[in-house]
Amino acid sequence: MKILIVGGGGREHALAWRLNKSPKVTSILCAPGNPGMANVARCIPIKAEDIDGQVRLAKDERPHLVIIGPEVPLAMGLADKLRMADIPVFGPSKAAAQLESSKGFSKDLMKACGVPTAEYGRFTDAAEAKAFLDKFSAPYVLKADGLAAGKGVVIAETREEAESSIDDMLAGQFGESSAELVIEEFMHGEEASFFALTDGNTAVALAGAQDHKRVGDGDTGVNTGGMGAYSPAPILDADMQERVMTEIVNPTIKGMRDMGIPYTGVLYVGLMIGPDGNPRVVEYNCRFGDPECQVIMARLKGEILPLMLACATGFDLADCRRPERFEDAAVCVVMATNGYPAAYEKGSVIKRLDEAEASAEGVVVFHAGTAEKNGEIVAAGGRVLGVTALADTITDAIDKAYKAVDKVDWPEGFYRSDIGWRAKGRG
Repeated sequence: MKILIVGGGGREHALAWRLNKSPKVTSILCAPGNPGMANVARCIPIKAEDIDGQVRLAKDERPHLVIIGPEVPLAMGLADKLRMADIPVFGPSKAAAQLESSKGFSKDLMKACGVPTAEYGRFTDAAEAKAFLDKFSAPYVLKADGLAAGKGVVIAETREEAESSIDDMLAGQFGESSAELVIEEFMHGEEASFFALTDGNTAVALAGAQDHKRVGDGDTGVNTGGMGAYSPAPILDADMQERVMTEIVNPTIKGMRDMGIPYTGVLYVGLMIGPDGNPRVVEYNCRFGDPECQVIMARLKGEILPLMLACATGFDLADCRRPERFEDAAVCVVMATNGYPAAYEKGSVIKRLDEAEASAEGVVVFHAGTAEKNGEIVAAGGRVLGVTALADTITDAIDKAYKAVDKVDWPEGFYRSDIGWRAKGRG
């Protein structure tokens, strides 16, 4: 089978790496891909957001399956155009992708379906938004309604900060994405990420993970796209996963179907597990997380391809064999360019990546923001590498990952030194 993966980050590298292990896969294309994928895929320089270009490529290559990695092409309707061309695609329609592309849409759906989440309000008027703050005490959660590259959420510690952020966001801080904003109560607890696959009718649990959003050790500093992840997450044990499927995933899939907007592909549920042990939804995403995808793909064994095909083609997912999971644990440490998530320079040379991968069995270096220049790998983004390790326990995986990180020669990069701290010693 020929597979086309849309995207060029660490998530897409991990998907290509896992699918390359399937005896059913004969070739993998990635558009645009990155230099790290070269040994598992043919990379074609078409941007993920170039919808017409991606459709032309798919029509020319006629892959048996297209997997759309990032959220932006999904929100732009790439899946719809591919289906119109009779090309099987793993990923939701533009309408269904509103679960991620519109915070207001997703909150309204949760409310209608009885899915537990934070109390909220939707606003386009600053005065009304500020008055709504009276319902809560600090801190306040403000979210741009639309996609903002993971940067559209503000946690305001004071009323004054919240009111200032309301003015900024509605004035266009995040462009059209913050023309409407959602204000929520602040939820206390432990965050976790849960992933399920669905064909629009049936949902199958895949795995849980925890990521590290803050840029600095000790979960300090500003939010990022993710500085590392690990799986399994002790807080998402078998009982909690069953609760999430029963109380959140299944009602969400049914609610979308009842609206006439069936959701297919992977559903990523961002969770807050409260001090009372009850899960509530922070947000939905309509694609695999990054860097969560890296640790989940590292842990999975057996075939995930048949489940993806079932989701894409409408075959009954319930009849598919469930994905197997290693008993093992995986940890991903993200290496980022100095300055990220603020301004940073591109073009610094990264060396000794082969030594990092050879440092121990079960280590893989997934490329995210890299490019090739004069035969060398250079940094081409903020989050650049995802050094991932598989081991018997979380503690051992952490040790393996950081030993591999130490092998990488890249003075212009940085990383957090405490990835997996919640789970260390617990697994």
